[in-house]
Amino acid sequence: MLRTLSIGVMSLWLIVPATAQAASNETFRQLELFGDIFERVRNFYVDETQDEQLIEDAINGMLSSLDPHSSYLNEKNFRDMQVQTRGEFGGLGIEVTMEQGLVKIVSPIDETPAARAGLKANDFITHLDGTQVLGLSLSEAVERMRGRVDSDIILTIRREGVEPFDVTLTRDVVKIQSVRSRVEGDVGYVRITTFNEQTDTGLSREIEKINAELGGNMRGLVLDLRNNPGGLLDQAVKVSDAFLERGEIVSTRGREQSEASRFNAAAGDLLNGKPLVVLVNGGSASASEIVAGALQDHRRAIILGTQSFGKGSVQTIVPIPGHGAMRLTTAKYYTPSGISIQQTGITPDIDVPQSRVEPIEAGGRRTREADLRNALTGDLAPDSASDAAAAQDGANDTPDDYQLTRALDLIRGISLYSFNTVN
Repeated sequence: MLRTLSIGVMSLWLIVPATAQAASNETFRQLELFGDIFERVRNFYVDETQDEQLIEDAINGMLSSLDPHSSYLNEKNFRDMQVQTRGEFGGLGIEVTMEQGLVKIVSPIDETPAARAGLKANDFITHLDGTQVLGLSLSEAVERMRGRVDSDIILTIRREGVEPFDVTLTRDVVKIQSVRSRVEGDVGYVRITTFNEQTDTGLSREIEKINAELGGNMRGLVLDLRNNPGGLLDQAVKVSDAFLERGEIVSTRGREQSEASRFNAAAGDLLNGKPLVVLVNGGSASASEIVAGALQDHRRAIILGTQSFGKGSVQTIVPIPGHGAMRLTTAKYYTPSGISIQQTGITPDIDVPQSRVEPIEAGGRRTREADLRNALTGDLAPDSASDAAAAQDGANDTPDDYQLTRALDLIRGISLYSFNTVN
């Protein structure tokens, strides 16, 4: 019995190296195939080729075939990416991905040439200066969209429901102020356009500014993540942590279990528990979805808007000394409840498509009790009654941003209910 066991173990030991050797030989055979094709292209292609460009394109082809977000960054593109994460770069101001061989706009960035031209999330770019995008890699298309500041480029846009059309954009230096804020009556409004190195400090600064303006009487906050294409993971974690007292924010899981990472919140809520509504739409991607997912799962915020983009993968930037860097998808994001963001995105708690609201009542001002003959007078002075009526008329004005209007009403409703419950 011992001899049989020994032979069995020895046989298994012999099989494993043989299998590994066969796989290694097959890999070398495929690399030889690549080298053979490379030499034939160099020697026989109709036009003279550049070795460096051929190899770069081959590497890009290998990476981009894995998924839309893995790619090779040459030294110039790597420098541009580093500048972008610091919050200033040149170009058109759009976050893009590749879908069905075309460049798809994830979202335009506020106050950039793309946003001013009216480009929208989910638009497809089919031609660049009349040249088809089909056949280009994402990095090649992005490189063509970059160029000298003040130079023009014509994009051919395909948008659902309309005929393809051309848009001329003038390239500009894109300076991103990651966080902006304003006061909407007694409610704070903060918009985050992207998650760069300035985002968490900008968020704290803007909330302090709102509190100072409202004298500490802010009813709640609307956090606008619409058309935010994402950015740095650590910034998404810090923004989520700013509103959470405890618990998991996001986890990432790679091929191996040992590669899993979890990020947790520390005590401290910038709003001290006041109502929070987060706005999302189809242009909210990646880091935006991390924030929305964490706040939703912990029931810290109500998510309002439309389904988010669904980019739930982690890209690691691997510098390659002397050659730039490789952007490689290494993991996927999961919300605190264990749901993958990839493809599914974040489903809003309240689904509110962006709409244009028009009054349905025809004619001018309606007759009220005060207009009737011999109507009893109330306790309000005449001027006050007129002011109240005027305020009511103003409430029927068409809002410029229907989703934001709904969010503000929700904040005020929650605030009133909480106040009445406590008191």
